[in-house]
Amino acid sequence: MFNWQDQGIILRPDQDFELSSINDEVGNIQNFTSPAIPLGDGRWRIWYSAYPEGNYKRFNIAYAEGVPGKKMQKYQACLSPGDAPETMFSISNLPAGWRPIQPVLIRVPDAKFKLYFWAHAPGIVRYLCAESNDGRNFKVIDPYKPCLYHPNDRAVEKKMSGTEGLTNVKKTERPEGEPSAPVHLICNDATNVYLLPDNTFELYTVQLVPISENSPAYVEHDNLKGMIRVIERRTSKDGLSWSNPKVVIRPDAKDPADLQFYYLSVTYCNNTRIGILGHYRVKAQTMDFEFCFSKDGINWERPYRKPCFPRSLQHDGLYGIYAPHSIVKYDSLYYLFYTGTNQTHNKKYNKGQREVNIRLAIAEDISLNFLKI
Repeated sequence: MFNWQDQGIILRPDQDFELSSINDEVGNIQNFTSPAIPLGDGRWRIWYSAYPEGNYKRFNIAYAEGVPGKKMQKYQACLSPGDAPETMFSISNLPAGWRPIQPVLIRVPDAKFKLYFWAHAPGIVRYLCAESNDGRNFKVIDPYKPCLYHPNDRAVEKKMSGTEGLTNVKKTERPEGEPSAPVHLICNDATNVYLLPDNTFELYTVQLVPISENSPAYVEHDNLKGMIRVIERRTSKDGLSWSNPKVVIRPDAKDPADLQFYYLSVTYCNNTRIGILGHYRVKAQTMDFEFCFSKDGINWERPYRKPCFPRSLQHDGLYGIYAPHSIVKYDSLYYLFYTGTNQTHNKKYNKGQREVNIRLAIAEDISLNFLKI
């Protein structure tokens, strides 16, 4: 169906900051939701998260520069609660102990940049925006007025609809003077932001919908049992204040009972939004790519309703693949950098030693593949 040419693993965790601990041999890097930027002469800048398993204190975001498949230079963010020194990559005005993951970088008018990411700390799971003039040294606009809140954030009231009982995490108290989270800004993570031709913004993320234990969609071994994941869209004029969400994709009667949608990654091609939908089979705990498309970002067609990309092009036992911010067209080819893992989503099973790496596939054309339906 899709003529992707496999290029294999192009980035592995090989730096101290990518490991679960200093003495660990296993790391976790992922370019989930993150962009790749061509630099010319075969070189790329690949944004990604260092996401050491079970150790949020070592979370960080970074980018790698070089030729994919060869040794690439990596730069992690220098984080500072005050003014950060100008370096190859820094984020200032980020409260001490807050750790960023899942970066989304957007170039905006006047040659400036916005960097979005989820920040994690005790009591903190919120989506922030930072700005930059050079695309490397960023300043968080206001960490206490984020774009979005995860239900586990301390600013989310326990009794807000749909959030009670989500996890067993004990929330820390909200500091005096910090506002509570508006209900319309509460969502799960896995978020993508895009700049539209009219210089407004659209954002796709995931909402959690409660289900009963009697529902066919209920799966006991899921990490969010009692919830299903659906895709919602928001819009913004400035990329900071976001509209009420609208659910745009959710499982229906034609889908298997255990199918959920984990994320939506969008590529804009010939006036069509080409979507990579996180096709999550909860019973098997596997993650695949399902392709879909839309003319307006609201009404999405799903002509295939099945995985459309080989999860294991090298037959090396992947349980999950996770999409980047977008597919990139460069020099008449389409580049899809993506994350692959040999571990189930609930992290209970893996094939061999756990691995989470960044991979690459290339296609000569994608528009015809999507439009010939």
